[in-house]
Amino acid sequence: MPEKRRRGYGEGGVYQLTDGRWQGAVELGWVDGARRRKTVTRRTRVEVTRELRRLLTEAEAGRLTYEKSPTLEAWMSTYLNEVAAVRVRSSTLHGYHQLARLYINPQLGRHHLDSIRPQHISSLYRDLSERLAPVSVRRVHAVLRRSLTVAVRWGLIPTNPATMVDPPSVSSRSIHPYSVDEARTFLAAIEGDRLEARWRIALALGLRQGEVLGLGWPHVDFERKLLTVERSLQRQPGGNLALARTKSERSHRVVPMAPHIAEALHRRQEVQAADRVRVGPGWHDSDLVFTTQLGTPIHPRNDYRAFQALITRADLRRVRLHDLRHTTASLLLAQGVSARVVMEILGHSQISITLDTYTHVDPELSRTAATRMEELLWPGGEQHG
Repeated sequence: MPEKRRRGYGEGGVYQLTDGRWQGAVELGWVDGARRRKTVTRRTRVEVTRELRRLLTEAEAGRLTYEKSPTLEAWMSTYLNEVAAVRVRSSTLHGYHQLARLYINPQLGRHHLDSIRPQHISSLYRDLSERLAPVSVRRVHAVLRRSLTVAVRWGLIPTNPATMVDPPSVSSRSIHPYSVDEARTFLAAIEGDRLEARWRIALALGLRQGEVLGLGWPHVDFERKLLTVERSLQRQPGGNLALARTKSERSHRVVPMAPHIAEALHRRQEVQAADRVRVGPGWHDSDLVFTTQLGTPIHPRNDYRAFQALITRADLRRVRLHDLRHTTASLLLAQGVSARVVMEILGHSQISITLDTYTHVDPELSRTAATRMEELLWPGGEQHG
């Protein structure tokens, strides 16, 4: 039999179990003709008492739910299938399911939502950091944080514990933009390539791979020199390619194109028209700007291989395709373009992404800022001993 102990104020009923743990309950009154109570089990009496007092406070404020809180694994299934499924692309949703199945559920899935604390999440990130890159742990954090935010909105929990935990930071060492000289070498290497416009857009405008490959001729306004980015070519879980809306509202944007971009796109039209005539009835008609010589969409894998072949021929430093996008941001910031404008061009959802990712990549940015401050405060080159 558990040992009964006299309870203190606000404790409800607190007693020690035969296994050494402590348990307490707080009475919540009658709801719909049924008596409601919450039971808490912790390692120490102090922990139980603290939790019971929190529950009383939540009950008095009307923020305490009476239904049994679901486990995190059950809630993740609900969130992914009922909320995320109607808001994100199928390929993104597939990735969310993998993150939940492989990393979130094994360690936290059995916990009920109302029992998850910041220290549980912090422990998860610490364990994952031993076998995953920081950027992968941040993806886990993003999915967990979004799901628990919805749980708060649905009244399942009063606060989101994931917002109280910082995921590991992504080091600038993982970002490898080209320098100005390297960028110019790249432009010289792509001159005359049948997809020259594709590479110019990636370098000068920073479009993501899927955004460039999903670009349609109706999105190109030659008269006003504008590109509309509103969709992306994506690989589906089954391996097929499909056009989908851009990843966020911020990603849906209109960006100006310089004359060199417009000229390259005019040449692209001519190349595509010649391909259509040469192929004849076998041509796959679509509105895509960048296609194979048969008119079919360019597979992202083949696009990546073409990029690696280009930089190999140019004897350029081997980087990821996505580093062309990093190059765009770094060069714009180095030219004094504001982070807000860079954010709009790249389609970042928050300016913090732009600032956190790029402003510490190029040490010249800090050096330029110091020089400009010197010129502002000490015009004329005054010297002080």
